[in-house]
Amino acid sequence: MGLKRRNKVSAEFNMSSLTDIIFLLLIFFMLTSSIVAPNALNLKLPSSSRSSKPPSKITDVTIKKTGQYYVDGSRASTSVLESKMRQLSRKKSNPSITITPEKGVPVEYVVEVMDIAMRYHINAILAADPN
Repeated sequence: MGLKRRNKVSAEFNMSSLTDIIFLLLIFFMLTSSIVAPNALNLKLPSSSRSSKPPSKITDVTIKKTGQYYVDGSRASTSVLESKMRQLSRKKSNPSITITPEKGVPVEYVVEVMDIAMRYHINAILAADPN
């Protein structure tokens, strides 16, 4: 009588090679994430220091929803705004401005003013309404 024995196939999965691959990927992403520099604005957060004296007069730049800029209440185009910031940086040793956008102003307008301020080494303070 020719009975054949059936070989049972094992349904087990070897996880050791998978954990090695996961570990290597984890190390790779940890190393590459420290190399990549974030593409963001360099914001200066407020801090308290008793040694620094407050600025005498801070220039206020107001931004309307339509993209109009106002420097201390007078309307200014982008080129006029840049020339006023250039003059401000030449007059004072540590110039500062406040940027006050209206509610709903596109971010591009605020970034444009912050970019001009950064070019002339002017401290920009964003005064946004939280409501």
